[in-house]
Amino acid sequence: MTKYSCENHIDHALDMFVAEQKVFPIMDKIDEDKKLSTKCSYCEQPAEYIVSSK
Repeated sequence: MTKYSCENHIDHALDMFVAEQKVFPIMDKIDEDKKLSTKCSYCEQPAEYIVSSK
């Protein structure tokens, strides 16, 4: 499972990941060249973070 999050939704993304997957996620910053094409999973803003299990 992978979630993309903007700065405003990172807490929500982390909480939802833990609730759904029952494991602590890995949070990585998105590379500058991929930021513009990747949208937040919760709104239309560009994603800043990737929340995943690996």
